[in-house]
Amino acid sequence: QVQVVESGGGLVQAGGSLRLSCVASGSILGLFTINTVDWYRQAPGKQREMVASIATSGRTNYADSVKGRFTISRAVENMVSLQMNSLKPDDTAVYYCAVHISNGASYWGQGTQVTVSS
Repeated sequence: QVQVVESGGGLVQAGGSLRLSCVASGSILGLFTINTVDWYRQAPGKQREMVASIATSGRTNYADSVKGRFTISRAVENMVSLQMNSLKPDDTAVYYCAVHISNGASYWGQGTQVTVSS
């Protein structure tokens, strides 16, 4: 099993910044590698949507709504951050980290709440 823990959420005013962190741990990581790590978000009454993704190669992908404002980075294989700048009230959501392992399994964290006030 792999445990995925997100942190860094909170309440911020519009225009502010937050940095989310995602840490994956578990003995299985000694046998398999982490491939892609994604950040998703889900706002009340809306479907979960992919916000940003980073592959082992370092290639990144962003939702159009966050391009130029959010930056995903990977310090080490099992630690990924999401720097969020110029936050808008529409960014309010629970943010989830999804870790995809080389054996084909995927693991999700419990999420961290981000609230942007106007």
